[in-house]
Amino acid sequence: MTVKSIAQVTPPFPFEAYSHIVSPIVAADGGGFMFTMPDIPGVMADGATEFEAIADGRQAFIATVSAMVDMGQEIPVPAFNAEDFTPASASGKVLARLPRSMHMQLTARAKTEGVSLNALVLAFIAEGLGRRNVAHR
Repeated sequence: MTVKSIAQVTPPFPFEAYSHIVSPIVAADGGGFMFTMPDIPGVMADGATEFEAIADGRQAFIATVSAMVDMGQEIPVPAFNAEDFTPASASGKVLARLPRSMHMQLTARAKTEGVSLNALVLAFIAEGLGRRNVAHR
């Protein structure tokens, strides 16, 4: 097995420019918190506390960006730019009508994973946005 050393790079956009998700990990899976960054698939970390998950997420961000640069891949631009929005344009609330069967499935899945329905739906949306960004490169 060959091990390649990758030089750490300074990302073109700072860690703080990217949105991230910190979600609880069920006790059956070890507990703690999971950190993901939807704009850059592959940035993933965990920690016993939210603070630790974010700190480890920062390290994962640097490592992933460094690996992407090493492989000649383009670093995604942060999808969210606060300057593009006014406080009134993004309230953070979305109302969605779902078929009852889908609502029941989501509720059961959230209960199984030990998270709120809101947290589960947010994670699915973030995952979908990450996949879409990868497909549109």
